[in-house]
Amino acid sequence: MFGIGFNEIIIILLIALIVIGPKKLPEIAKALGKGYREFRKSFEDLEKEFNVDEELDNEKEKFDEVKVVGKKTEENEEKKDGEDNKREQ
Repeated sequence: MFGIGFNEIIIILLIALIVIGPKKLPEIAKALGKGYREFRKSFEDLEKEFNVDEELDNEKEKFDEVKVVGKKTEENEEKKDGEDNKREQ
């Protein structure tokens, strides 16, 4: 957890208890927890948005590939039609 060991966490909590006091420590801890949850939620929403953008890019690439294959198929059909017309004449 951020390179902090158990002993360091205990020391930080003791210092916070001394500086802030036992009455306000639960309020501050609650506010910090709420802020952390909101931060995580915002980060997850942002991450989902980037994933949606990546999915749209992937779909666009697939569509472009289909267009290329479609053009090649049309060109091949036109060549075949042209060859068939030459044979008929």
